[in-house]
Amino acid sequence: MSQHAPLIIDIAGIRLNADDRRRLAHPLVGGIIFFARNWQDRAQLAALCAEIKAIRADLLICVDHEGGRVQRFKTGGFTHLPPMKALGELWVQDQLGATNAATACGYVLASELRACGVDFSFTPVLDLDYGESGVIGDRAFGRDPRVVTLLAKSLMHGLRLGGMASCGKHFPGHGYVTADSHTEIPVDKRSLKAVLADDAAPYGWLSTALDSVMPAHVIYPKVDSRPAGFSARWLGDILRGQLRFQGAVFSDDLSMAGARMIDGRQVSYTEAAVTALGAGCDMVLLCNQSLDGGAAVDELIAGLTEAQVRGQWQPDEGADARRRALLPQTPAPDWDELMVSPVYMHALDLIP
Repeated sequence: MSQHAPLIIDIAGIRLNADDRRRLAHPLVGGIIFFARNWQDRAQLAALCAEIKAIRADLLICVDHEGGRVQRFKTGGFTHLPPMKALGELWVQDQLGATNAATACGYVLASELRACGVDFSFTPVLDLDYGESGVIGDRAFGRDPRVVTLLAKSLMHGLRLGGMASCGKHFPGHGYVTADSHTEIPVDKRSLKAVLADDAAPYGWLSTALDSVMPAHVIYPKVDSRPAGFSARWLGDILRGQLRFQGAVFSDDLSMAGARMIDGRQVSYTEAAVTALGAGCDMVLLCNQSLDGGAAVDELIAGLTEAQVRGQWQPDEGADARRRALLPQTPAPDWDELMVSPVYMHALDLIP
């Protein structure tokens, strides 16, 4: 049987229980995503990460830690990173200074997380800020795809200096629509030509540098009737084919309202996962379903196992190699040593 661990799941608390350990040991589970509820202090976070790695060293420990309002860990010495819009505003005053500040932000973000045992953050946001989207808003660097690309590339350089891979989101662009895909399905009625020329342009320009991509739970009806994360047209033909992207592809959270409405009907988590994997996702996320005992998580693990036996889903060794490539390749820094290192202190001074 081919090895492929496509599921990224979560846990309810600040330490693992027996159910968490059982799920994380399952061969279909490839990683875990943390939320603010999984944080108490640095010592607890480091112990939790060590406990996860003791179960399986290849599990990818992830978090949404962008800066601004999307930053899961904010106390215990973690730097409060600015929203990406602050870097876009700095660009207007000092273009090269803004790229240096972006690299500093990426380095501080990555090195602080890694010093606590976290492998990976879902950042940078490549969406464009049209001033309409409440869910994107100041998470975006700006409106100009060229500026977004250069600032994101600088931030990604900082992530890499900190030993962390990058994730561009939300392909091909979530900034144009006003609806929040956490609660409804946004529809972007522009043509493929318009989207590729503007919102999706950063993905082409960053195709050699981005390590992974997360597609949007948005429907672009002039391209496909399915949301981008369930669309072989978007992920296979356009992202892989036209833009020649080589890295890993994550689904966005399958528990979001925009995630399980496929071809006009509400589907199960298992069908959503099978559809996303079939369309070209390497990994699928199921978030916040561990809070009531995790029945939905167990349902998805069992459902995907059954789908594999029935031949509805085939493991992909290449996909798992792309997942493993996101694991850090360098030793994590020691927190106390990091705090007094000249590189880190210089980076702190540059953060707006």
